[in-house]
Amino acid sequence: MPLPEISGTLGLKRAAHLLRRATFGATKQQIDSFSSLTPTQAIISLFRQALPDPVLPIDPKTGQEWVLSGVTDANSDGGELETYFKSWLVGQMMSNGVAPALSLAYSAREKLVLFLHTHFTTITSKVGNSRSLYFQNQLFRLFAMDALNPDPDINFKTLTVKVSVDNAMLRLLDGNLNVKGSVNENYGRELLELYSLGRGLEGTLPPATEQGDYILYTEEDVQAAAKVLSGWDVDTTFTTLDLDTNLPRGKVKGSPTNASSHDNDPKQFSARFSNAIVQPDPLLLSGGNPTEASALDEIQQLIDLIYTKPETAKNICWKIYRFFVYAPHTPTESLAIDGPIITEMANTLVSNNYKIQPVIENLLRSQHFYEAAAGTVTDDNFGGIIKSPLDLSIQSLRFFEVPIPDMTTATTEFYEATGDIVRTLYDQAMSFYEPYDVAGYDAYHQFPIYHRFWITPNTLANRYAYVRSIITAAEPGMFKINVYDYVKNNIPNGIAADARLLVIELAKYLLPVTDNLTYDDAADDTSGLTAPRITYFLERFLQTFDEAYWTTRWNAGAGDLRDQLEYLFNALMQSPEYQLA
Repeated sequence: MPLPEISGTLGLKRAAHLLRRATFGATKQQIDSFSSLTPTQAIISLFRQALPDPVLPIDPKTGQEWVLSGVTDANSDGGELETYFKSWLVGQMMSNGVAPALSLAYSAREKLVLFLHTHFTTITSKVGNSRSLYFQNQLFRLFAMDALNPDPDINFKTLTVKVSVDNAMLRLLDGNLNVKGSVNENYGRELLELYSLGRGLEGTLPPATEQGDYILYTEEDVQAAAKVLSGWDVDTTFTTLDLDTNLPRGKVKGSPTNASSHDNDPKQFSARFSNAIVQPDPLLLSGGNPTEASALDEIQQLIDLIYTKPETAKNICWKIYRFFVYAPHTPTESLAIDGPIITEMANTLVSNNYKIQPVIENLLRSQHFYEAAAGTVTDDNFGGIIKSPLDLSIQSLRFFEVPIPDMTTATTEFYEATGDIVRTLYDQAMSFYEPYDVAGYDAYHQFPIYHRFWITPNTLANRYAYVRSIITAAEPGMFKINVYDYVKNNIPNGIAADARLLVIELAKYLLPVTDNLTYDDAADDTSGLTAPRITYFLERFLQTFDEAYWTTRWNAGAGDLRDQLEYLFNALMQSPEYQLA
């Protein structure tokens, strides 16, 4: 059954929590607006809106799109187009060019698209084609909001089938090299280990008793899966269209009526899969030879077989959970969540025909997500995830409503701005669309470190430097926030003029744990930021001035107020707490 959900309105803290996790950030006004909504109303606003498709990326050399029409000698070179694609994608995360009323919903969709990318990963330098990257991204976008699509086959299970013949994936994991008689096992292995069944709950499985036994599957299953997946090639013309998605996909080697490189023999799986056999449908063969239709049908049989395993649904739900809620770092922590939470999420996934949107929506309305269950809560999820470099960078800009140029009217300037963001990600340990290996970014899969991967002495210094660059006028950097104008335009004057109230007001929006904020040690229940911590921010803000002097200077509009406010915003946003979501 679905996870128990909270009732009543969200309030400020929960609204900010939801928008940090489910989108790429919100403004103060958007957080205020969501604070008056119930969880159901908030989720409808985020996930049940009709949204426009992204405007196609533009090549600044031609002033035209290239992903649909193709690349000619007039276009920028391949490496430049790959860079433009990544910068364009950052623009989508920032809802560039989207009407304000749809900005948060658009951002929520792009967060789901990112989730799918972190699961079915890709590596730009291996794929080496911007159009392949674009069409894979569009495939994710089509399947991200699967509950909005009345087609029951638009679901995560079907997406697993489609990814298996996706041009980018065929190149990434050498599917184009997998042929009858010379089987390449790369994709078959990762399909089982990473993209579907998984390795089981880390740290809780018994040790293997023999070589080639991976507990949930065996080497025999990897080999059989690889044979099922044989005989496909990358279609560099992008003219082979999938009938269900109308998006380009790979093609069979040979011809559609004679898939000559596909292994047409029956594929025997191990006892882990009840000794099942995947074999061609005689009605889809041509004179006994494999066809494109029979090869596709075998892949469908393979995915159907994998999804009969209950561990597949649980592995997918663990990925969802770690992305949106928390990543346990010990087997004990994992087991405590696996039974009451992940099992129920998996039941919801299966009962909704493997559509992931209902699972995510229920999770984001749940007591567990907000830790709103009755009784004392000791495992608070607020601030439980270290922000990814994408979240840190983009959420900071979106909170302060920092604009980026419009791609269609100021193409070069758009790519300069979004390209600068991509470069800051690299400084923070995220090589965007260039993870270290085919498992993807370590923060989303590597037990037991998970999201702690983002923080090292070097990357933390770079995170602080990024904040300093956008807040401090005297620091170099493309993006600048006038914090005096921000406070003047967004904070009521009576609060802005009171140093103590101003610190607390900003902390409620910028930091995740904000219950009972006080400067009084005696009144401090330590449920959130402690009194000494709030006092530290106040002292960093005031410097050598006293509170009364700040009030006088604020009311008089003193000329150096921006400088003093930069101390406050830098203190808040260079804090360990700001690194958390």
